[in-house]
Amino acid sequence: MTGRAIVLNGPSSAGKSTLARTLQGVLPEPFLVLGLDQFLFGEVLPRDADGRVREWSSVRPRLVAGYFRAVGGFLDAGNDLIVDLVLEDSAQRDQLERALAGRTVLRVGVHVDLDELERREVARGDRSIGDARRDVLVVHAFMSYDLEIDGSLPSAVLTEQVARAWTRRLASPAPPRESRGRGGRAG
Repeated sequence: MTGRAIVLNGPSSAGKSTLARTLQGVLPEPFLVLGLDQFLFGEVLPRDADGRVREWSSVRPRLVAGYFRAVGGFLDAGNDLIVDLVLEDSAQRDQLERALAGRTVLRVGVHVDLDELERREVARGDRSIGDARRDVLVVHAFMSYDLEIDGSLPSAVLTEQVARAWTRRLASPAPPRESRGRGGRAG
């Protein structure tokens, strides 16, 4: 038994985590959410007495590589996943694609205008200012999508769009593919 995946890729503060949680409530099958933020902002990282991550420059690449292996492991165990992440480069995309190989997958690009992302970033108060600006410049450069959505729309609308696309994917699974990078849409 192999799990299936809905991948939500977009910049910080685009609403991916909120969308993942609402999708869990409407999809007919149970999906686990496996977000990179759970590792980055949860209690996984080694911190010093002041709360700063210890040896971040050496820990970070291993943590990210482990995350992608965990995605594959959860899928191998038969779990359906909503994968919530910010792809930063082609190496991360390649790690993700290895974890997803041979599986039924819906790749969703979550887009939000930079002004709105920065407004959300400030309102959240739990992200470094500038993360959204940095992310918006690269996050969509490395992946093609089955569905691209406007993350500034109401959550109910986005949830319906993704759930409908998932239903279509199940009715007509996409053939195996190679990642095509920016500009192309997968079908």
